[in-house]
Amino acid sequence: MNFLVKHIMLWISVFTLISCAAPKELPTFNYTVEPFPEKIDSGDFKLLGNNLLQKNSYDIWELYLEGNPLERGLANGNLTEELMYEQEKIFVSKIEELVPSKFQQNLVRGFLKFFNRKLHKHVTEEYTAEIYGISEFTSEEFNFVAPVFWRTLYFHAAHDIGHALQDLAMVGCTSFAAWGENSADGKLILGRNFDFYINDEFSENKIIAFINPDEGHKHAIVTWPGFVGAVSGMNEIGITVTINAGKSSIPLVAKTPISLVAREILQYAGNFEEAIEIAKKREVFVAESIMVGSAEEKSAILIEVSPRKFDVYRVASSADLLVCSNHFQSEIYQSDKKNQKAIAESHSQYRFEKMNELIAENPPVSPEIAADFLRNKSGLNELEIGYGNEKAINQLLSHHAVIFKPEDRLMWVSANPYQLGAFVAYDLNEVFEKMENGDWGDFSVEELIIPEDEFLHSDEFQNYLAFKKEMKRFETDEMISEKEIHSFIQLNPEFWKTYFLVGEYYFERKNYKKALENYKIALEKEITTVPDREFLEKRIRKSERKMK
Repeated sequence: MNFLVKHIMLWISVFTLISCAAPKELPTFNYTVEPFPEKIDSGDFKLLGNNLLQKNSYDIWELYLEGNPLERGLANGNLTEELMYEQEKIFVSKIEELVPSKFQQNLVRGFLKFFNRKLHKHVTEEYTAEIYGISEFTSEEFNFVAPVFWRTLYFHAAHDIGHALQDLAMVGCTSFAAWGENSADGKLILGRNFDFYINDEFSENKIIAFINPDEGHKHAIVTWPGFVGAVSGMNEIGITVTINAGKSSIPLVAKTPISLVAREILQYAGNFEEAIEIAKKREVFVAESIMVGSAEEKSAILIEVSPRKFDVYRVASSADLLVCSNHFQSEIYQSDKKNQKAIAESHSQYRFEKMNELIAENPPVSPEIAADFLRNKSGLNELEIGYGNEKAINQLLSHHAVIFKPEDRLMWVSANPYQLGAFVAYDLNEVFEKMENGDWGDFSVEELIIPEDEFLHSDEFQNYLAFKKEMKRFETDEMISEKEIHSFIQLNPEFWKTYFLVGEYYFERKNYKKALENYKIALEKEITTVPDREFLEKRIRKSERKMK
């Protein structure tokens, strides 16, 4: 599918998700909330009672919340109000850019009146209250989309609906867990890239939220303003959670967002069996692999869920490695046609093999080596496949990367951009002790911070940034000179899509000879998916016919 069409469909799906007619009655709760003291606000440092928002020296926001669900939500919304506004503005402006027709927007709204009719019934009272508290500080400027509470609630399923409507895969995450002989110190270590991409601006206000709930375990999640779900996180007793999208059918009704299932595991699970029980009791509407690491069990498992199937994948007792991309590995999914198609046609299997190759060819995994893996931009056997290729572990679009050492309660979170910035280290035991005592200051562990990738300062990275900007010109009707086309190719010469976009430019202008030349060069490169290759081959045949 054409690159632009993919993203249009993505944004239609997000717009569809948030723009439905909401139920009329707002939820009510029995939680007691004492009035907060006056907020201390000095820009990058905000304090509300014992709740905190501050920006660290690596431009990552650190958020501390405590109390019952409604208290946490109200404190979250109060502290992050300005960030939430900026985040929502990014969503809405992009939607309007890609779906400019009011008629199409109305059609989308009509569809979602049906789609979202039951979403609120599948979110627990606890997380509904937290989301409600946040929505009290959500801007009414975007009420043309939906009222504030319902809009905030529906944003929590954007990850699910985005990947479900995306064969379209904007979600192409890769994760791993190693222990025993594959770990530098024998202890469990996990790493993952969260390749959930909307645009570069979406990742600018990255938040590490440290949550001290009145019930359940203290836990930390990597998130963004207005979002209470967990896509990457660890709790105080060493349970970690990361999620990887699987192959889904287009859902007909929204149920429990997978990020809220992951959050519940972090808050209430202390071992594998408790995590499995939590996942089992929630109805989901997309397919997802939930990688759970455990300090108690000193290993990791995959909980593989979908609307109709559920299974758990455990490696053999003699193994000490678990790799996950975007297909399922447990027995029940071996004959699943959608899963087989994902393995055969997508880039999931390629990344799965690449991660296994990296682990096999390098020393046992330390945090520094894990960061190298997550930053790797090459293909199998170190093949140059171009920057931004979805077959790479590092696709240069990641919202964040994270590394966990659960037995030591250590976590590392990447600073912007992507996973190229420094990996900032945190000791959860120290963080919660300091925050509970009101000991505000630097919560990171300076001596454990992994430096930024040298690639950030390379000509190749600057070329890639220029390439991303120039790509947009090829998706318009703008005339581009031969000199500019040559310069564009030199920015990312190993990427198949570079030549495909140039071929499309010529094809639309009926210059079939030059279109064919570029299509054939693209065909020689490492093409992302089978459908991409098939479409390219179709274009070649059509160009050849047109030249006769």
